[in-house]
Order: sequence, then structure tokens, then C-alpha cells
Amino acid sequence: MIYQHRYLDGSAVDLPMGKVVCVGRNYAEHARELNNPVPTEPLLFIKPATSVVPIGDKISLIQNRGPVHYETEIALLIGQRLSGEVSDGDAAAAVIGVGLALDLTLRELQDQLKAKAHPWERAKSFDGACPLSPFVPAAEAGELSELGMQLDINGECRQRGTAAEMITPILTLIKHIATQFTLLPGDVVITGTPAGVGVLQPGDRLQLSIPGKLQIDTRIAG
Repeated sequence: MIYQHRYLDGSAVDLPMGKVVCVGRNYAEHARELNNPVPTEPLLFIKPATSVVPIGDKISLIQNRGPVHYETEIALLIGQRLSGEVSDGDAAAAVIGVGLALDLTLRELQDQLKAKAHPWERAKSFDGACPLSPFVPAAEAGELSELGMQLDINGECRQRGTAAEMITPILTLIKHIATQFTLLPGDVVITGTPAGVGVLQPGDRLQLSIPGKLQIDTRIAG
């Protein structure tokens, strides 16, 4: 079953679930914690619609493929077609919702693929690899450049970051993506993760938040 976009009040967004365009290493401290070089331009990859599941009461992890790592990210719902060179105003107008995503990663497999100079999709794009929250309408989310996010696991803060800390700011990122891939209504852009990533365990209780805008409580099944 394909994920259905929804706003925080439960109402459905009348757009199909498209692709998820992801950016790697958009926070310098996260790049360093994984001993990766800090990129000089956005490092992009894509998750398919089939990887997206709602962040509900619980999240089920893929089994028998190694540890699953969490990466919490600000997610942007795209409502207008963007392609080629676009302005800051066009990029901002295209964002109709703001939420949170978990970029779930099979880290051991990713490391093996990277060592062979192979693509990452098997470690990043499996079914269920992108739990996604409902969206706050963009008009209620405030300035994109001022957004913050936090992940608590079992009552302990594990990740905290702000859009101001991103290597490539949100509007610049959207504009860059539009020159590489056409963004369509229903696509989602997830904007990179701050430091603090780690392994999820069965029974973990997660609280994801955009302070003052959105809070989602869930747990890892098992």
C-alpha cells in the first residue's frame, strides 16, 4: 500500500506519493562522526515511494539484514513542479508542508557497498526505509531557515539540529535539486541529518519534534 500524504490535523493531501530526494552529509558534524569527507556540493540520492511508511504508533524494522540506524531529518512536501533554474521565491512557494522523516539505513551494508564503490540503494531504499510524519502546512511552519528538529530515544536526546546548521541551506538545496531532477507535486525532500545517529533496538521509544510545531511519539516494534 502506497503512503498517503496527510496534514497534522489528519486531512489528506490530494497528491500522490512521489520520490523522496535525500541529501547526504548536510551537517558537518554528522559527516565527521562517520569519518566521511564534508562535501563541497549536495550529495543526492533517491528513495522510491515504496520505501515510505507513516510514522504511526510503531515502526517495524527490516529483519535479518544487519543493524538499522536512524537518521532524523526535516522533510519538505513539494506542491509545485520545479525543473531547471528556479528562483528563491519559486523554491519557497513549492514547499506546501514541513514534517520529519527517519532515513533508516543498513549501515554495515552501506559501508560494504561504499568500499566497493557501488551505489547505496540496497542500504537506503528498502521497503519501510523512510518513515514519514504528517506535515504542518507551510504557512504555519514559519521561516524554513529557522526550523529545528530533535529526536529523543527512551527519554534521552540523541539528535538536535537546526536548518541554520545545514551546509547547504534549504532553499539553495531545493534549487540545486531542481537542476538535477525535476521535482513534482507529491515529491518529498529530506534535508540531511545532524550528528548523533545510531542503532535502533526493539522496544525503543522515540519522540520526534519540530519545536513548537510538531511532535510524534512512536516505538520500535519487537
